[in-house]
Amino acid sequence: MQNAYKARPVIETEFLAEYDPTAYERPALAVDLVLLGLREGRPAALLLKREQHPHAGRWALPGGFVGIDQTLDAAALHVLHEKAGITGVHLEQLYTFGALARDPRMRIVSVAYLALLPEAALAEALERAPSLVAAGIEVPWSGEAGGDVVALSPKGEVLPLAFDHADILAMAMLRLRGKLDYSDVGFALLPEHFTLRQLQDVHEAVLGTTLNKPAFRRRMLDRGWLAPTGSREAGTSFRPAELYRFQPSR
Repeated sequence: MQNAYKARPVIETEFLAEYDPTAYERPALAVDLVLLGLREGRPAALLLKREQHPHAGRWALPGGFVGIDQTLDAAALHVLHEKAGITGVHLEQLYTFGALARDPRMRIVSVAYLALLPEAALAEALERAPSLVAAGIEVPWSGEAGGDVVALSPKGEVLPLAFDHADILAMAMLRLRGKLDYSDVGFALLPEHFTLRQLQDVHEAVLGTTLNKPAFRRRMLDRGWLAPTGSREAGTSFRPAELYRFQPSR
């Protein structure tokens, strides 16, 4: 004789009421920001010198822990404002870094964000947050080979980096190089109005190589991204160059 009794299925509200959130160990979650621009013709990122352990005295990207009631984006925007004094820039997720020993305190997973800043915005951030340094990023590898990068002080001294922030900076440069040729990402490093020379300077600084001037200009113009402003640059001792603005492809 079959047992006619069937256990009443547990409904979701009952399951959640009895669920033990401490049943599994949980890592802490953080965000780190790569605020990248150009400084004196080379890539530069904003860094802070750590005053507390761990890695006191080393240089780090602006970052912080994600609050239990914060989204990742909200935490990133909070760090952007509190530690860099910057608002109104576009942040996008770069990569998630979760090596087991990346932080000696405990297991911390960090979601890195990337923001590209025109040179004027980079200078403004340095004025608003005097503790920041625009560290030059030296990329010893060509193309998209990937590898280590070195952070340099404004005087050209190597800055020791905290945690895995050298890896985060390397990933930012790799991502930027990979997107530069086929996307409009390079325009984020330029002012609203710019010359073709300035546009080529951005590409050469990011790629770490010299580009053929006529071929580069022809390629940029053919993509339909450039709209003439009808104006020319001011304050030059030679024939002023024509100014352009970025025009999204239709």
